Amino acid sequence: MGRDTGGKCKQCRREGEKLFLKGDRCYSRVCAMSGARTRPPGEGPKKRRARRSQYQIHLREKQKARRIYGVRERQFRSYLAQAKRKKGVTGEALLTLLERRFDNMVYRAGFASSRQQARQMIVHGHLELNGRGTNVPSVLLREGDMVSIKESRRSRLKPIIEANQGRETPAWIEANSDAMKFQLLSMPNVEQLGLTIATNLIVEFYSR
Repeated sequence: MGRDTGGKCKQCRREGEKLFLKGDRCYSRVCAMSGARTRPPGEGPKKRRARRSQYQIHLREKQKARRIYGVRERQFRSYLAQAKRKKGVTGEALLTLLERRFDNMVYRAGFASSRQQARQMIVHGHLELNGRGTNVPSVLLREGDMVSIKESRRSRLKPIIEANQGRETPAWIEANSDAMKFQLLSMPNVEQLGLTIATNLIVEFYSR
């Protein structure tokens, strides 16, 4: 799968809000969205911006979700297809699938400062899922799954985990930073994610 090598701060400016793509930098004063230069990249200062079309509104919402979770277009379409086959609201099912990704869970548990860093840790083989090593960031976790740092990598990753302990851990994750492991207790609660993603716009975008 290809990687998006574009500037992370530019992606936040394009969507007009913080997407928390660069870890600690996003929480500091040097964040691009904390300064005066928050207009979309490529657009100079204007007195009045052109009104966005309905297509653009739907597109931007879809791109925002993709960039937050770091998935490519083809994979995003696959998640949406799975969500449509599930009972209930398609948009909520889509977010639940994205939240269950291995790399996202590592980030949510406070074991990485960003989803990109979590993805790197997984690809480099630092983590175990239910006692078995796996290097696939897109694996979907299920209730009861246990994730732990490999014994041989703990001294190397301990500073990273300690630096992220100030973040709040979701209620559906039980994390133990001392033992360097966490468990998925239940399915993610979409209402408690704290994300400003209008999933209905995303579903409408692909229904055109």
